[in-house]
Amino acid sequence: VQLQASGGGLVQPGGSLRLSCAASGSIFSPNAMGWYHQAPGTQRELVAQITSGGNTNYADFVKGRFTISRNNAENTVYLQMNSLKPEDTAVYYCNLRSIYYDMEYWGKGTQVTVSS
Repeated sequence: VQLQASGGGLVQPGGSLRLSCAASGSIFSPNAMGWYHQAPGTQRELVAQITSGGNTNYADFVKGRFTISRNNAENTVYLQMNSLKPEDTAVYYCNLRSIYYDMEYWGKGTQVTVSS
């Protein structure tokens, strides 16, 4: 399984970005796809997650600002990030994990920088 993330970049505070992550290979189902982020000197933490059944889970610090969605036919997950804040600056990682088994995969990170 390979995860290819894209969409990071530099944006001003209050701006928006959309991250995409496409999974390829032998994709197990049911699964959950999600985004984690990691700022320098901190641990990687969950931002948002969505199951293949459409159930979503958001970290409190992004509720109301970020929206996660997915296209099951294309094994792709999206993260629409609005009202970005400087504290959202981090490397964002795509994750795919099995619902039933202890299996998960990570994509290479994509940098998101929120700065004026």
